[in-house]
Amino acid sequence: MIKFLDLQKINAQYDEELKAVANRVIDSGWYLLGEEVHQFEQELKEFIGCQFCIGVGNGLDALRIILKSYIEMGVLNKGDEVIVPANTYIASILAISENGLIPVLVEPNITTYNLDAELIEKKITDRTKAIMIVHLYGRTCWSNEIDALKGKYGLKIIEDNAQAIGAEWDNKKTGILGDAAGFSFYPGKNLGALGDAGAVTTNDPILAETVRAIANYGSLKKYHNLFQGLNSRLDEIHAAFLRIKLRYLKKETARRRVVANHYVSNVQNDIIVLPEVPIHQEQHVWHLFVIRTANRQHLQEYLLSKKIQTLIHYPIPPHKQEAYRDWNMKTFPVTEKIHSEVLSIPVSPVMAQNDVDEITLALNEYKGE
Repeated sequence: MIKFLDLQKINAQYDEELKAVANRVIDSGWYLLGEEVHQFEQELKEFIGCQFCIGVGNGLDALRIILKSYIEMGVLNKGDEVIVPANTYIASILAISENGLIPVLVEPNITTYNLDAELIEKKITDRTKAIMIVHLYGRTCWSNEIDALKGKYGLKIIEDNAQAIGAEWDNKKTGILGDAAGFSFYPGKNLGALGDAGAVTTNDPILAETVRAIANYGSLKKYHNLFQGLNSRLDEIHAAFLRIKLRYLKKETARRRVVANHYVSNVQNDIIVLPEVPIHQEQHVWHLFVIRTANRQHLQEYLLSKKIQTLIHYPIPPHKQEAYRDWNMKTFPVTEKIHSEVLSIPVSPVMAQNDVDEITLALNEYKGE
């Protein structure tokens, strides 16, 4: 079986280093808000090119805390609208609604799968205060149009950078294109911890200080609580693991690009839609390689018969989820088409070339129903 993502094999590459830092953390006797977290924040800050980085418990919390911080700062108020892509993972939307803000869903571009910049302005109202862009599947979501809207309407831009660490736009990395960004280091991400972990990046010192306080019970000084905060802190042991894996991220990204380019160059099947490759390769880090076909279930079953594991990201769009039942009658045709047709095939940095070739052959031989 060709696994969709072999996490054991990925982490086995760094087995000795990971075990060594685990021992170091255990022996230190310091497990929260210590030197490992401090050093990881510094190293990630340097990698992204931002002024501030704050480790938090997970990617959803990163987005939640950014928005909560803006509310505490008076930049946002409950009831304000935040534009967000309709085809994102539900976490993007949960972070908005949980803060008493109003998600305004906008269709994606069918080619890039990212927020369609041409549709944003018509959704802007007097209550619109922010846009949450999502760098979906690892592709940078940015454009001159989005940048112009930020200035024209005085909007905050929040990046959901859970899937695109290391991607760039005009020599700037995702995570510093907007005003603030949330990162996820869930184990399956391009930079994955061995459990839940996340981070916030920004160049805004007031936001950074507020985020750090809110993530730690609303406190910057022990027993002095400035805000009604949360408990969302990056553990020392995960920070230590992430420091190791960050050193190899560029190498792993390069391998992902090799695999993705092989698929794009060699899969030739009219009933399978391949993802578009950006003109500038640095704009995509290929967290996922997502193909589309009219009968996804049939293709998935066919590939499984060839011992190729695939996943669906994501089968149900947010507006059709029971959690947002008030939206269930809404229609977003592009989003619904994407969610009904997409299938993610393996694009792991540890894939053997013969596995890549085998998947390519299977896709080329697929005849449909």
